Amino acid sequence: MPRTATGNAEIVTATSVRRLPATPLALVLLALTLLSIVLSTAFGAEHIPITDVWHTITARMTGNTVPTAHHVIIWDLRLPRSVLAAVVGAGLALAGALMQALVRNPLADPYLLGVSSGAAVGATAVLTLGALSGLGVWALSGGALLGALTATVTVYAVALAQGGLTALRLILSGVVLSSAFMALSSLLVFTTASTHSADSVMFWMLGSVSGATWAKVQVAGIVLAFTFVATMFVHSWIDAFATGTDAATALGVPVRAMRNGLFFAQALLVGVMVAVAGGIGFVGLIVPHVARLLVGAIHRSMVPVAVCGGALFLVWVDVISRVAAAPREMPLGIVTGLIGAPIFLFLMGRRQYVFGTGS
Repeated sequence: MPRTATGNAEIVTATSVRRLPATPLALVLLALTLLSIVLSTAFGAEHIPITDVWHTITARMTGNTVPTAHHVIIWDLRLPRSVLAAVVGAGLALAGALMQALVRNPLADPYLLGVSSGAAVGATAVLTLGALSGLGVWALSGGALLGALTATVTVYAVALAQGGLTALRLILSGVVLSSAFMALSSLLVFTTASTHSADSVMFWMLGSVSGATWAKVQVAGIVLAFTFVATMFVHSWIDAFATGTDAATALGVPVRAMRNGLFFAQALLVGVMVAVAGGIGFVGLIVPHVARLLVGAIHRSMVPVAVCGGALFLVWVDVISRVAAAPREMPLGIVTGLIGAPIFLFLMGRRQYVFGTGS
């Protein structure tokens, strides 16, 4: 299969690789995600019959009297948890796709620019120092979001001061500042006198949706929906940008505005997702790879498949985390790492897989 290299992207110039139709695949993944959310609600420390789950959901949606004794567990605890897992999985997959287009590197993940490390500083300050305690149940998420936004502004300012937002400067600034933020988090943990706080920090850094509420689902869902719609609106510009700035400029793409837009869109998305669920690895790296392998690298086709696939993936990762070490709960980052690493190695071995705008 002939290929040409443009910048860091490798573009397929032949169409011999057979791809799946994107729209039917995305619809199937969406349907499976909705079904999985209902099914996953039955799993936990106490098994709940799937009929009780269905009756509770339908009764609450229609405003009728809830007929089951498990309605509080289902509606207030497990269902928001499963929905939040789907939203976070979709958000991290979308953020991964945007990050890989921004730096034109298939090895980029949503945490490359240090957003999650900044969020870790904010969350660690809340858990070890009691910062933002006035926010109550929102203290941890608020601290993480504040740290993520601070990291975003810092990376942007450093890269800009060094000469502009090129892919190389963004990567180098993100990697260096990420190390600095993680060192600061470690310092806060090291100096705390509470072993419980240290354990809490470690658990949060590995990711969990155990603290899900409908309010968190709403906030994360709004940010995800806004970013997804904006991405689909400019999908052709992203395709051109992913091939290189020279080609994008020749095609009339406002390169500087596109680079800034991609940077802040993925940073906001990652910041919110990390704030509500902690640092969950591999989702934003693996899912876009799989989506490109299935439907090609055109963002109009790849992004919906990645979003739906990420949602479905993290719903069942959450189920595994609940039942694998019951009655204890395993952090989501452990499960995604154990599953994601073999998948990534498998993808690397496929000769027909490339990163670019060709299909």
